[in-house]
Amino acid sequence: MVKFRTAAVFSDNCVLQRNKKIAVFGEAEDGKNIKVSLLVPVGNAQDTIELKAEGTSENGRWCAYLPELDAHEDCTLRVECEGEVREFKNIAIGDVWLLGGQSNMEFELQNCTTGKQHLENDNPNVRFYYTQKKGYIDEDFLASEAQMVWKKFDTESAKCWSAAGYIFGKKLSEALGVTVGLIGCNWGGTSASTWMSPEALKEDAGTASYLDEFNKNIAGKSIDEQKAEYDAYLKEVDVWNQKYSKLWEEKPGIDWAEAEKTLGKNPWPGPLNSYNPFRPGGLHECMIMRVCPYTVKGFTFYQGESDDHKPSVYYTLFKRMIKQWRDDWGEELPFIFVQLPGHRYENDPDYKHWCVIREAQQRVADTVEGTGMACIIDAGEFNDIHPKDKEPVGDRMFRVTMEKVYHMMDENEAESPEPFVKCFENGTAVVDFRYAGEGLVIRAHGNDKTIGGFELAGEDKKFYPAKAVLSLDTKEVYLSAPEVENPAYVRYLWSNYPEKINLYSRFSLPVRPFRTDSDDGEAVHDTKIQQIMEL
Repeated sequence: MVKFRTAAVFSDNCVLQRNKKIAVFGEAEDGKNIKVSLLVPVGNAQDTIELKAEGTSENGRWCAYLPELDAHEDCTLRVECEGEVREFKNIAIGDVWLLGGQSNMEFELQNCTTGKQHLENDNPNVRFYYTQKKGYIDEDFLASEAQMVWKKFDTESAKCWSAAGYIFGKKLSEALGVTVGLIGCNWGGTSASTWMSPEALKEDAGTASYLDEFNKNIAGKSIDEQKAEYDAYLKEVDVWNQKYSKLWEEKPGIDWAEAEKTLGKNPWPGPLNSYNPFRPGGLHECMIMRVCPYTVKGFTFYQGESDDHKPSVYYTLFKRMIKQWRDDWGEELPFIFVQLPGHRYENDPDYKHWCVIREAQQRVADTVEGTGMACIIDAGEFNDIHPKDKEPVGDRMFRVTMEKVYHMMDENEAESPEPFVKCFENGTAVVDFRYAGEGLVIRAHGNDKTIGGFELAGEDKKFYPAKAVLSLDTKEVYLSAPEVENPAYVRYLWSNYPEKINLYSRFSLPVRPFRTDSDDGEAVHDTKIQQIMEL
């Protein structure tokens, strides 16, 4: 028999979405009537108004919708089923955003460059709920989930909050004057395929390849055999990590490749089976659907690194994932995401597969309604896939959100300049820019004031570094290269890790990477490499 319960995402201190019908949901035996009420202080806070809703459990689940309400503080939520009551206090009505993605969204505030400063000095009107990181639903999962609660900001609790998400939420709360609730729903090392249903993956041959690989790995294995296989992996990876920690103490800063030479290959992410959280659809089931349909203002997302082995599929994969989440919530919710920054490991060639992922992300921003992209091409770190400075990430997510969602910021202040070729003439390419506003600025590299990152090619598509000259009105760039007599194609920052990024808007936003030698966003070849992403 299904016991009466509210979903774990409801607790003391939770934030409910303002100005929308508020979904309150959970589980109960079929046919049970659930009464929901929200007590809201008014006037001098001695008086209250009571909002009510009811729902009936069907297939073990119930959902009731409270009426819309403007921003409030110190509310009480009460849920009752046949005399059994759940009551949650100190509820805020504000704006709620879900923080999705992998390790760079997961990256904790305490590890951020400015984290100590935030933790010691901030007093934000921001609250946080972390969806638990467990990849298989069983009794242990349910018992653990029941312990998850909303947290208010303090020096200790906020240490483990998403750094990028927190900076975004803090700026949003200050700009809007309301409490901002953040739902952390992210896990390092995850493909976008883990965040959508297997049924959605089947719709396209490219995305179905993720399922094909999974099915091949579990063929002929019972569920008990898969559990034993994954349990053995957990022990193996734990031993490896202990050895790695000891090795790090002996040789601080040791290169990852050198560590694997000493210790053997790290066994992460383990066997791809029904117990692996990184299986196709795994975290859609165990994280996304555990908080859906909690009423939210929108989604933010920072991911793409772990799909770099299939860059040509990413546009279709990511676009379908966005549709999945919107279908799950039954609403065309805003979707704000981060374009991958520059990155390359020291021992890796420049595969340019991250370029194709970035291009796919730009294409999603251009073709999917209600999306917005934050460009952070300049915010990566060489040889470190986890940049520690998350201020640009949070700030640029905030800017795009203020423009696209709240319509409280001008596009030139929110959007990175977007280049496009205006014309080719007399051996020169003229590049113009959307969102350039009053013009562009060149940030000098020491005494070097030349613009870096542009390349030219003729019809043969052989690219050469281009000399770039900023026009007098600082709104166009003129490109030429002695090797290219008749330029036909342009690239900008077309590298996994561009080393010279110095062309910006007057709002300190970097010009976006682009190329004109592909009009379909697809890669010619997939690479055979995938980065190690887990923190």
